[in-house]
This record gives sequence, C-alpha cells and structure tokens, in this order.
Amino acid sequence: MAAVDTDILEEPVTESGKGYWSGVGARLMRDPVTLICMAVILLLILSAIFAPYLGLADPYKGSMIARLKPIGTPGHILGTDEQGRDMLVRLIYGGRLTLFIGLTPVVLAFFIGGTLGIVAGYAGGWVNTVIMRTVDVFFAFPSVLLAIAISGALGAGIVNSLVSLTIVFIPPITRVSEAVTSGVRALDYIDAARASGANALTVIRVHVIGNVLSPIFVYATSLTSVCMILAAGLSFLGIGVRPPEPEWGLMLNTLRSAIYVNPWLSALPGMMIFVTSLCLNLLSDGVRSAMNVRD
Repeated sequence: MAAVDTDILEEPVTESGKGYWSGVGARLMRDPVTLICMAVILLLILSAIFAPYLGLADPYKGSMIARLKPIGTPGHILGTDEQGRDMLVRLIYGGRLTLFIGLTPVVLAFFIGGTLGIVAGYAGGWVNTVIMRTVDVFFAFPSVLLAIAISGALGAGIVNSLVSLTIVFIPPITRVSEAVTSGVRALDYIDAARASGANALTVIRVHVIGNVLSPIFVYATSLTSVCMILAAGLSFLGIGVRPPEPEWGLMLNTLRSAIYVNPWLSALPGMMIFVTSLCLNLLSDGVRSAMNVRD
C-alpha cells in the first residue's frame, strides 16, 4: 500500500503568500506531463459523453460482408470487428462504459471507505478494532481474485461489476483514512477543540475532514487506473459487461479469434486500456506531487 505523506495534512501558505490550493494549481500548470495526461483523459471523457451527438455510425450495427476490415480501410479508419462494426465508433462508445465502471467504484469507495476510516481513526478503541479487523479480512484475498469471486457469485452485468469493484476498493481506502485520521487526532488543535466543549461530530466536521480529505483523495485517484483494468478484466473473462455492449475489455475478448487474421485490429482495445491507465497513473502522480507542499 502506498505510504501517506502527513506533511499535506495541514493547509500551508506558500512562499509567495498564495493559499494552498492556489499553490497546487500553480504547480500543476508547471507540470507538462500532468497537463498532457489531463488533456487526454478529458478528451476521452468528452468523446464518451458526447458520442451520440458526433454523427457516428451505429456501434451495434454490423455487416458480415465488411467484417475484419484492416486499419485504414476507406470509411473505416480503424477497420471493423468480427461482426463488421466500425472499430473507431466501438472504441469511442466503449470508453463510456469502461470509464464509468472504472471511476464509479472508486468514487463510491472513497465516500464509504473514507467515512469508515475517519470514524475508526477518530473514535479509536473498540470502534476502531471492529472496523479495521473487518477490513483486514478482505486483505486476505488479492484484489483480482476478490473481484472475480464476487462478480462470479453475483453474476455478469454492469451493476454487479460496480458492486464487486466497490467492495474491493473500500478496504484500502478505509485503511488509509484511518491512518491519516489517527495522526490528525493527536494534534494540539483537536485537543483544544475538545476542551472547548465541541462534540465529536463537530470536531470531525470542522477540524478533521478538511485536514484528512487531501491525502485520502490523492490515494483514491491512484486507484482509478487499477479499477479500470480490473473492470476490463472482468468483462474479458465474461463476468462483467454483457455483449453486445461496446466495452474495451469485452472487445478484447470477442476479438481473440481474429488475432491470427488481423492482430493489429485485435490490439486496439488493449492499447486504449494501456494509454488510459498510464495517463491516469501519471495524472495521479502529478496531483500527489502538486499537493505535497515541500515540492
């Protein structure tokens, strides 16, 4: 598990007198790699959202006459798949499901795991023991096997994939949340807030959440690429998205039979998964560096 840098728990002021978040934005703007990755992810998200309005061909309509056309075919820039459907259109529409299933579980796990970790870290005692020992049970299984087991038990489908991946990512986010909250709880201003008569809910809402949110958020962003790869893997194994929905992992599965006929065509969904996950990782590293006030 990634180490949590406690130096970003307090909200500092930069040397130029700017606020913390202004400094974060300035450091991000000076990082060309992060900006490029941000632009790529933004382009993928926008193309996925506005795909129905781009005047593209029907991603579900195929033609047995036009099946497995190579890259560069007139009218089909990236060729066609095993059922004669345009690959470019399928990849664009496939980004909608792939990104949705890759991002939604992390967002849900961020809120659920973050809440559990903050409660465990602040309350301590038996509350901490119950929550963290329950979470530790899930660490007995590798995340890939746990996702496959839960999805296999629930059955294939988008909703079941979201549920299984959310369950997989709640434990690591809970552990990070508990660690940073335990560190903040020992600070002097928390003791001062308690001494002033503030109840636990007020202390958490006013003093704790603002100081632990940044490291939890940064850690959660580092899980998005892992989640997207796991989601694609579930679809590839047939326990994720069902055909004929366009999804990059499912497209890899259906194009396996074409690998000896048109290998470049069958590699396109894998290349999209690789580029997107790489950009998400680099973007997460850039955000982490920008939020580290020592940089």
